[in-house]
Amino acid sequence: MFRLRAVCPFSWRVFHSRPIGCEPLIIQMNKCTDEEQIFDFIERNKAILSEQQVGCAFNMLWKLQKQKTSLVKNVEYVRDHPQFLTLHNLAMNKYKLMNDDTLVNVLYITQQFVGEDFDPLVEALVTESWRRLERFDIKLLSEFSSCLAEQHLYFSPLMGKIADIVHRNLETTQDLSSLSVLMVNISSLISQHFQEQLVNKTELLFDTMDSSEVDFAKRIVQFLRNVRYRYQPLLERCNNVFLSNVDHLDLDSISKILSLHKFLQFNSFKFIMVAKKKLTEMIPLLNHPASFVKLFVALGPIAGPEEKKQLKSTMLLMAEELTGEQALAVLGALENMESRNSHLIKRVASVLYKHLDNYKPLELLKITQALTFLHFQSKEFFVKLGELLLSYLKISFIPTEMSFLVCAISMLPSPHLDEVGISRIEAVLPQCDLNKLTSFSASVLRWIQYDQLHLDSNTGKQLKLLQKLDHYSHQRLQHINSFDLLWKELKSLKGDVFSESLIEEMIAAFQRFRDEINYINVAEIAYFISKTNYLSTLLLDRLASVAVQQIEKIHPFTIFAIILPFSVLNYDPPQRDEFLETCMQHLKSYLGMFDPLMLVFLGFSLATLEYFPEDLLKAIFNIKFLARLDSQLEVLPSSLSTRVQFRFMELNRSVCLECPEFQIPWFHDRFCQQYNKGIGGMNRTQQQIYKMLAEVLGGINCVKASVLTPYYHTVDFECALDKRKKPLPYGSHNITLGQRPEMPWESNTEIVGSRLPPGAERIALEFLDSKAFCRNIPHIKGKSAMKKRHLEILGYRVIQISQFEWNSMALSTKDARMDYLRERIFGEVKS
Repeated sequence: MFRLRAVCPFSWRVFHSRPIGCEPLIIQMNKCTDEEQIFDFIERNKAILSEQQVGCAFNMLWKLQKQKTSLVKNVEYVRDHPQFLTLHNLAMNKYKLMNDDTLVNVLYITQQFVGEDFDPLVEALVTESWRRLERFDIKLLSEFSSCLAEQHLYFSPLMGKIADIVHRNLETTQDLSSLSVLMVNISSLISQHFQEQLVNKTELLFDTMDSSEVDFAKRIVQFLRNVRYRYQPLLERCNNVFLSNVDHLDLDSISKILSLHKFLQFNSFKFIMVAKKKLTEMIPLLNHPASFVKLFVALGPIAGPEEKKQLKSTMLLMAEELTGEQALAVLGALENMESRNSHLIKRVASVLYKHLDNYKPLELLKITQALTFLHFQSKEFFVKLGELLLSYLKISFIPTEMSFLVCAISMLPSPHLDEVGISRIEAVLPQCDLNKLTSFSASVLRWIQYDQLHLDSNTGKQLKLLQKLDHYSHQRLQHINSFDLLWKELKSLKGDVFSESLIEEMIAAFQRFRDEINYINVAEIAYFISKTNYLSTLLLDRLASVAVQQIEKIHPFTIFAIILPFSVLNYDPPQRDEFLETCMQHLKSYLGMFDPLMLVFLGFSLATLEYFPEDLLKAIFNIKFLARLDSQLEVLPSSLSTRVQFRFMELNRSVCLECPEFQIPWFHDRFCQQYNKGIGGMNRTQQQIYKMLAEVLGGINCVKASVLTPYYHTVDFECALDKRKKPLPYGSHNITLGQRPEMPWESNTEIVGSRLPPGAERIALEFLDSKAFCRNIPHIKGKSAMKKRHLEILGYRVIQISQFEWNSMALSTKDARMDYLRERIFGEVKS
């Protein structure tokens, strides 16, 4: 206020010299009970209304609108009323006289009613607000930024000016509610450093907010989503606000929170369970498509079998009433639910087909991805979709949009891109960041693989395009001169879509900036490295060093991500024991707060590293934990649920074999028997090895294929040698190729004589393909190393046959391979 008086003394005198005689008119307006009364009032008094009264009229119209339910709102009636135009014109004449609060308020309300991008009053109010911007307090600044956001002006110079004002005044800002609004609206324009400052300020001010105010917590999570920053401490604090106010959360709020959590990969089992209960109670209460679609999208992926059945049957009845937007939302939910309800999918697809021309490129990509995942088949649908995608591609010039279109085209049942399409991609390459370049590369690879599968030789142009994409990606990485820029480009990428050379370039870039890895980014970088499957001891040593030195600043819930690359890549840093012990001590007191699935993944990762902390095992292997895990498995998608169960089995097996002193029972027999029903036969290379082993060992009855051991490890090949290294025949004929394995060491897999003779040894031969090794060197990854340990504990001598050795020039002939097998099994070298 004092700044305002100093900067604009004349205006201040004008505002305060106006008579109070206008108050009775405002009192009259406040007594109006519907829009007609307000419009009558405007018509009678339009010649004498002041700027303050004009602002009050806008307020009353909006106040009445907010009192209505969504079904009876009459925005169009208000907008089209002759007296609204009168009020609009009055505001155009008087906006320069309005005080700052009235100015921004009239702007907000006008936007709600006019709904046009280029309304002259909106433009005039925005321009006047820009002129006064420096004197706005933080509350008014946040309201004005929301008006700009409603016009999608996130990247405008004006929003940039607001970001600058927030940055300059951040230290003195104490209003987190207003700051959280600004954070969301300026999130597209801020630097990494400014982002960290905002997060730190939010943490400082968090406890000044009333814990019953859910909106500010939602905005903070929205900000973290916008900047792609999975900052665990703030997410936890916001989640506590949601949990303590769950009774007051409506469908919109729960839907929004679940969506934000999913994007940020933030798992809150507690929130999911209370949300599921509250949403399930709404099923019989919602019968309008708009509200039921929201419920279907929010509840479907976390619902139990009965609730899913209810949701699908109701949705089937109202499918024909869906709008194009609603049908797209339902399709996305069906994908998340991993649904196989073909009847409902067809109904939703028929609605999508009607509206196909109206969807934007990103929406068309979502449709293509979902229908492909759901195994939807319709030649007519995909032909029209393909034609639409190609027509968009030929007129598009925005790199992001083009990457969506190309990705969608590559997923079609018969992907095809003509010369015009390829030239369009080539033209836009210099404008692309790494995200778009790798997206294009993944799409082109899908085309090449499709063409090769269908014996189409026209892949020359696609290969040239792939080379260009690789070239531009390398250039992009080589010219990055700051860690912030590097990480901004890399953190949203998937680690399994890069070429070998590009991965090397990425790791080299990381190594250049390794000193900038710290407690803030260590978990995200570790997770990214684990996805690349690239072993860089320099980077892993830096990660371990940061964890040891800055452990107090690292959130306990991110420890799993830090440990993951060491587990996946089977690497022990120089200070291994100190690193693991420091991590474990840091999260020890938080074990009871972890989501069950995260504890399972953490336990498994540590087990691959041969580290079995007793506190962690006690937290997992108890009745209470198992009950919590069962409850969580019910709300997880089936693929994730199966993955969690499989990891839990592997952890149980590892503890039983490697730590028998803990006396933890083995209780996964039934799960393993069920899982092993789906195991298929041998691949071509394994069949080749099998036949050669039969020759080397002296007969087909001296080698077993696809053997299940106790604790359900699958061994590619098994044989036994007596103490003189002579092969021992099995008691019954071997299984045929492609047949599933027998149960562990049953009678038909026993060596003649039921037990091995004294001095004999059982041998397991494992063929390891490229997936068992790190990407850059033939270093065995964690799971394969763990399996070797387990087989040795079970009494096997383990021979691991590397794909790189088997397919090398040294073993290019059958005789060389036979000699190789003899040497590995018998220790013989042919002279």
